[in-house]
Amino acid sequence: MSDQLFKQDELSLVQNRLPVWLEESKQLCDKGKVASYIPELAHAPRQALGIHLMDASGKSVSGGDCGLSFTMQSISKIFTLLLALMDNGEKAVFDKVGMEPTGDNFNSMLKLELVQPGIPFNPLINAGAIVISSLIAGGSTKEKADRTLQFFRTLANNDSLSVDKAVYESEAETADLNRSMAYFLKDNGVLEGDVNDVLDVYFRHCSIQVQCKDLARMALVLAFDGTDPITGVNLIPRRYVQIAKTFMVTCGMYNASGEFAIEVGLPAKSGVAGGILTMVPGRYGIGVVGPSLNAKGNSIAGVHLLETMSKEMDWSLF
Repeated sequence: MSDQLFKQDELSLVQNRLPVWLEESKQLCDKGKVASYIPELAHAPRQALGIHLMDASGKSVSGGDCGLSFTMQSISKIFTLLLALMDNGEKAVFDKVGMEPTGDNFNSMLKLELVQPGIPFNPLINAGAIVISSLIAGGSTKEKADRTLQFFRTLANNDSLSVDKAVYESEAETADLNRSMAYFLKDNGVLEGDVNDVLDVYFRHCSIQVQCKDLARMALVLAFDGTDPITGVNLIPRRYVQIAKTFMVTCGMYNASGEFAIEVGLPAKSGVAGGILTMVPGRYGIGVVGPSLNAKGNSIAGVHLLETMSKEMDWSLF
């Protein structure tokens, strides 16, 4: 059987089995909670669960509530990291942020003071992502935010992506902890530029609104090492995608990253709006949404769905 034929048969199998998998995973929604520390996120439908999977030819399989719109939240951190690497190179970026998991909550600032040299442990925790936001090139806050949005639009092949104004304002109004981290980083000489300007860029990229199909297309570019396989255009240097995917395995699912690597075995990044971006390298980009979160801040039904699919389809990299 040819590789292409195998992929076609596999997609057909996924399409046939998907309704059953979705129904099984959706039963977990009642066991989780929708994020509420950003008040606007509390309006998300707790029972929703959707998925979109896309292959290199653009063929897609989707199901459930895949048309639900939601904000990227921490998923955006993968792509601002990539943009910062493209703007500055590895040395400049990793002089400011580390490469290790923290073992702490994503919004913790504990180790900034306890562990020298006082830089964030990695780019996917809030402190690290705030520093990364300061490294995006641009002559003004608006230019930095606009460049980020355009980068996301290009990767998703969707020029209609935009910032959800209500979520952006809700984040900005309730961001005392993020402001505390940013001012600490500024005082420590890690964060350059005006704190409020940097945070504005950060809040805006976290508030970019997407659907599962957008995450799947963005993931597809990562699955093919920075080249959009549908257009053939290289969008990101392969080395930087390798770095990003490694962070996704080690840090992408908050404090459940090790468990996710064992149970699912795919690079992934989650966000507290319920999104999960993941991929089967060299084959598929996958976007999932399920706003009901587990105790670690990941979509409870979305994680279960990906565990089921990965095990039944033998997708784990390990």
